[in-house]
Amino acid sequence: MTVNLSDSGSGAAQSERKHEPQDIRQKRASVPNGGLLAWLQVAGSFMLYFNTWGIINSFGAYQTYYMSGLLDRSSASSISWLGSVQSFLVMFISVVAGPLFDAGYFRALITVGSSLVVLGYMLLSLCAENKYWQVMLAQGVCISIGSGIIFVPSVAVLTQYFDTRLSFAVGIAASGSSVGGVVYPIMFRNLVYRLGFGWTTRITGFVALAGLMFANVALRLRRHPMKGKRRVFIDRSAFHDGPFTVTCLSVFVAFTGLYTPFYYIQSFALNGGLAGGDLALNLLAILNAGSVFGRILPNFLADKFGPFNIMTPCAALTGVLIFCLLGVHDAAGLVIYCVFFGFFSGTFVSLLPSLLVSISPDRDLIATRMGMSFTTSAVGLLIGSPIAGAILGEGSYKHVWLYSGVLVLTGAMGILLARMLSTNWRWKVRV
Repeated sequence: MTVNLSDSGSGAAQSERKHEPQDIRQKRASVPNGGLLAWLQVAGSFMLYFNTWGIINSFGAYQTYYMSGLLDRSSASSISWLGSVQSFLVMFISVVAGPLFDAGYFRALITVGSSLVVLGYMLLSLCAENKYWQVMLAQGVCISIGSGIIFVPSVAVLTQYFDTRLSFAVGIAASGSSVGGVVYPIMFRNLVYRLGFGWTTRITGFVALAGLMFANVALRLRRHPMKGKRRVFIDRSAFHDGPFTVTCLSVFVAFTGLYTPFYYIQSFALNGGLAGGDLALNLLAILNAGSVFGRILPNFLADKFGPFNIMTPCAALTGVLIFCLLGVHDAAGLVIYCVFFGFFSGTFVSLLPSLLVSISPDRDLIATRMGMSFTTSAVGLLIGSPIAGAILGEGSYKHVWLYSGVLVLTGAMGILLARMLSTNWRWKVRV
């Protein structure tokens, strides 16, 4: 949806929506945009994010421990595959979870997904030293499939309760991934050398169980699908939608490089002697703390100025910031870098759903389109960090940051192109 920025906010939006089909306008008009039940959905979605992307954002802590402990016989690239497979499956499963959500299987999705996440942690706690395949099956497959099943529902359910305030609601929910990315690494680091890997992982599983139980109780559909309506896993009309296609390809490129700093910032600090052990192991938590604000403030602004108008500069700044790592040479610089990178990179997770909603007129197919886009991004997540690990093995961190920065900046340019296509090359519009 595009709105001329020279018009007043709400009046412009209403004027634009007069041109929408009547059934779509009726669906928008029935959305509550607030109230106790609506905000309870945000709280439930927050806990789902906490235990999906929060887990992914914590992998850097596991990677550092695996490289020197549980999987010390494996290469950095091999260990990176654990995090990449985890990220890949969370997004890839969306191509199935999205249509199932649209078909009304919301309750089954979050119940099965939650159970798999907790089961995966319990299995991970039993893994033996240097048994790579065991860790891959428990953390890389079981936890990830469970997370993937509940990821799309955590976003899609909010589209039934929010319209004009959707970006802000998604931003608050998505901040759960950043909070999880703060809590889980700190908890892991403080417990693993006291209680051992097994009990630390079991405690993590119990924490996830508590949050997921709350989400299962709190979340509910407001509008159920029409009976007898045929559902498909792929919305073929999306392939003829220029902005949607370009957005998907751009996010794929960006995600290929985006998570490299998340996985390697701690080892970069330790191996380069830039920070002491305690600070270096807390850098991931600092990065995720910065991301909390990066998922709320930009989303608040996106409801006023449009998600594309906020996402585009934030994505570009994320790419530029990765290049800035080439000039970081001390602990203070690393801390400042982590705060800023966390802030701007947070928009990739929190604003992407709003981008897809803004270029998807039929709300009955939103989860399906989200699944298609997330699945495309999954390929980038799968190959990105292992490539970075291979580059690190052959060169230095300098080449890793160059590789990552070029990809994210290229993705940002693609998002700008998608924005211009959606507005017929007009600049002064809200989109």
